[in-house]
Amino acid sequence: MTSAIPSWRGALPVRGRRQGRTALASLCCLALLSLPVPDSHAGAGAVETGALTARPAKLSLQGERIYREGMLPSGKPLQAVVKGDLPVDGRMFSCGNCHRRSGMGSVEGGVVTPPIAGSKLFQPSYYGREFTPAERSALPKHYQTAQRRPAYTELSLARAIRNGIDPAGRVLNSAMPRFTLSEGDMAVLIPYLKSLSAEPSPGVTDTTIRFASVVSSEVPARDAVEMYATLEAFAAEWNGQAQVHAERARNPEIAQEADLSFRSIALSRWQLTGAPDTWRSQLEAHYRKEPVFALLGGISTLDWQPVHAFSEEHGIPCLFPVTDFPVVSGSDWYTLYLSKGLYQEGEAAAVGLGQARELAEEDRVVQLFRDTKEGRALAAGFEAAWRALGRKPPVNRMLGAAEAIPRDLFQQLATKDKPSALLLWLGSEAASLLEGIAESPDRPKEVYVSASLLGPGLWTLSEPVREFTSITYPYRLAQDETMHPDYAGVWLRARQLPVDDSRISTRMYSLMLLMNQGIPKMRRNFYRDYLLDLVDLASLHGYPDYDRLSFGPGQRYASKVCHVVTLSRGPNPILIKKGE
Repeated sequence: MTSAIPSWRGALPVRGRRQGRTALASLCCLALLSLPVPDSHAGAGAVETGALTARPAKLSLQGERIYREGMLPSGKPLQAVVKGDLPVDGRMFSCGNCHRRSGMGSVEGGVVTPPIAGSKLFQPSYYGREFTPAERSALPKHYQTAQRRPAYTELSLARAIRNGIDPAGRVLNSAMPRFTLSEGDMAVLIPYLKSLSAEPSPGVTDTTIRFASVVSSEVPARDAVEMYATLEAFAAEWNGQAQVHAERARNPEIAQEADLSFRSIALSRWQLTGAPDTWRSQLEAHYRKEPVFALLGGISTLDWQPVHAFSEEHGIPCLFPVTDFPVVSGSDWYTLYLSKGLYQEGEAAAVGLGQARELAEEDRVVQLFRDTKEGRALAAGFEAAWRALGRKPPVNRMLGAAEAIPRDLFQQLATKDKPSALLLWLGSEAASLLEGIAESPDRPKEVYVSASLLGPGLWTLSEPVREFTSITYPYRLAQDETMHPDYAGVWLRARQLPVDDSRISTRMYSLMLLMNQGIPKMRRNFYRDYLLDLVDLASLHGYPDYDRLSFGPGQRYASKVCHVVTLSRGPNPILIKKGE
């Protein structure tokens, strides 16, 4: 450590006698600093002594890992104490758990966790409304000095992190962990905090926040028009509100009622042509020409992976793209999907089969699918979830993408594999196979098909086939729709926008609701990670199409339900849930 770095030695927390409990994690979401904080994008400002210079990328990553994961550069878990003497593992009590990825804090269940980002820490915190530096300088002098706490410095921040004492000398709540950090550890954490949400993200001006929507060229023109029309109707109404606030701000008599954080929305169309392996360079060219704050919606019938990877690398939120082929990942951050698409139907089949009383542990499960992106997604989702249940891997039988299906295909499977459960991940051709299975003495105990692949053919299945066929269905059942107000349909039809089986306009309506919850709460803090932090806490009740939509910290797939159903008897069948 160089002499330019100040000494952060101080009394370390005393270790208690008992191991910390996971249930205490919610308690750490209390004040490290005091609220409210100034609304400013200014830099970290002056510090007492020994201001840290820019750090190499490796040290920045080490600071990030302390903040987000509670892991020290040594590879050991961060240690802390809460409630005075209770030792806890920093992996459960990392800074990011409560102050969030952006460092902008959160409000959840009435518990306030204030910002710890550099743009906030190193500024004084004031009572009352938030001010920009220019607004603050115009305030009467007594307002300028009425601060709730002084700005943090590197030294006072280190003391707060270790000992729980703020710059005014006040002791912070005992539920705020007191972390055990060496001088070297502190020397990588504090520069990271100074850089955290220190500058506004690209795509935002004093008056406008710019978004883009990505559409690939194979998408039918009708679908692209439907998506753009819904997004642009939302933007038009939003911009009407922005104009109202702008007019209020110009009127001295009602200026205090104006929300000066409101920005108009500008929406760009990013068209992608050619094969997906060429999309990345096209996305980069669009972004160089027109930096955007986030990607809204978007639609493709091909793999979304190139757009997903672009968003991850540049840290650009991509919200609710219309795709059956999302990237399924437990670690990626920037793309938020309504569901896992076809992969989730495969998962639902695994859960349904796992609950089937007729199926024994030793019974053989066979997946029949084509070598297509649809077939592979369903098969992958099933196998991953089936293995997670501790079951032995299924037998996979893959047909070529255009391979003809032999008349005796099921008999071949019955003779060779003797399946107790058969997953037919096929399109309309599954119907003829099902008819043959209905007449066979070797009929499996369980047969599953995908509603998404069958399409309209689902409703033509004969009654003998309905008796033994289970169907994965990702949407809310029609008979359950009457229990939910049709806000989406009312809004869309009033603007002459289509409401149809493609669910494009209704999914964009869901995106509109999400934006209405996230963007206003950002106020003037236009940080991409902050938007995603706010989305994590958003309430998704009243959204169309799906049952049980929700996010949570780190969750990137909103839909938590994919039904397993059967078809009822009669000429006008309905879908009936097999279980919860």
